Amino acid sequence: MKVYITRIIPEKGINLLKEQGFEVVVNPEDRILSRAELIAALQANRYDAVLCLLTDKIDAEVMDAVGPQCKIFANYAVGFDNIDLAAAAAHTMLVSNTPGVLSNAVAEHTFALMFAVARRVVESDHFIRAGTFEGWAPMMLLGNEVTGKTLGIVGLGAIGSRVGHIAAAGFGMKVIYHDVKRSEAFETDCGGVYHESVDDVFKEADFVSLHVPLVPATEHLANDARLRMMKKTAYLINTARGPVVDEVALVKVLQEGVIAGAGLDVFEHEPQCAPGLTDLSTVVLTPHTASATVETRDAMVELAAKNIIEALAGRMPPTLVAAK
Repeated sequence: MKVYITRIIPEKGINLLKEQGFEVVVNPEDRILSRAELIAALQANRYDAVLCLLTDKIDAEVMDAVGPQCKIFANYAVGFDNIDLAAAAAHTMLVSNTPGVLSNAVAEHTFALMFAVARRVVESDHFIRAGTFEGWAPMMLLGNEVTGKTLGIVGLGAIGSRVGHIAAAGFGMKVIYHDVKRSEAFETDCGGVYHESVDDVFKEADFVSLHVPLVPATEHLANDARLRMMKKTAYLINTARGPVVDEVALVKVLQEGVIAGAGLDVFEHEPQCAPGLTDLSTVVLTPHTASATVETRDAMVELAAKNIIEALAGRMPPTLVAAK
């Protein structure tokens, strides 16, 4: 059996597949394949499985290219908004993802952004490198503390829950949250307070942290109106998906000083940023690296490989998103 991998990934996953006797073909170029290149690569051989990335747009045309013998598209990501699930069902193909294993890494990165923007870490680094630092001063680069503040979580999946636990247990933060359903277990764990209205979370929180999947209902969830509901001293943190935030509106409210700042790991039109975003000192930007730890990326690729191994053995993949 043959497996195609759309980009260079940690060797651990490749070795797991080879140990099963699979022929593994990896895109040798460490870059995103264009649509035409991906289709051509899949048409070049008869692959039984494809290990794809969140940057690969997998739709009916791509599934046609790989052919009916392909049993599974194993997504190397927890999100799967890059895959057309209806098309997968029509093609009787399985789709899997890699949930759970990256929750802690993304939660840690959420706090990295939170501290970086609130304590002006990036500004301070630039300040020193520019040779501007002349000694301690009482009003120099004043920031805001995180401890004891109110954290508003929007989206209470595994990552949002982990963020809430760290916030309460580690920094004594008051946690409020909004989700499609209430979680008594989460409330018991960290004293979280449920808000039926997402607007109330934006209004009350000192830090609003987004952890929702990208679906039609969450696109531009953080829009101009909600951003203007936030406190002038509040910060927006996004480690979910870029289009969850109206990036143009965010630039505008930051330019106007409506909110104190933002920390973003994802962008609406990656890899581009909205005009003006990179000019703002009140925003900290990272290049979609929230899960970028050795431990997490190894765990992700191991899970993706196991999904393929199980599917090609005729068994149920451990983290199935869509069945035939």
